[in-house]
Formats: sequence, C-alpha cells, structure tokens
Amino acid sequence: MTKFPVDAPRQKVVKALQVLGFRIIREKEHISLLRENHDGSKTPLTMPNHSKIKATTLRTICTQSRITREEFLDAYEKA
Repeated sequence: MTKFPVDAPRQKVVKALQVLGFRIIREKEHISLLRENHDGSKTPLTMPNHSKIKATTLRTICTQSRITREEFLDAYEKA
C-alpha cells in the first residue's frame, strides 16, 4: 500500500483535488474548495493554506471529503 506523501507541496495537493472534481472557492488563511456531485449534492472542503501539507492532514482531508486513499494517490500522481 502506497503511503501518503510527507510534506506534500500545497500546489500539487490542490491540483490533485481539482483532478477529483473540486474547484477553489476562496483562498486566504485556508483554501475552500467545493465539488458538485453527480446526484446534485455538494461536497465542501477546507484545507490549510500552508506551503507543505502533512500526511496526517491529507488523510483528514480525504476522510472529510469522502475520497478513498487510492483515488487521492492516483490523482496526486497525475498532478
């Protein structure tokens, strides 16, 4: 099983989330993203606007936004 990247660059994490359908709503101290799902529902996501994102934070982001580990890692590799 592949591990989450340690101290992942923020820009690459955001690009991976955009590959998964999220779009940036606001960017200040935190980055607010939103994904509109096929069933009409919306999935909001807020992440810290740090230059590096820790692996524990990435796991929390995936849990809150209902993204599987494999989905995120595939998108991260594409970004």
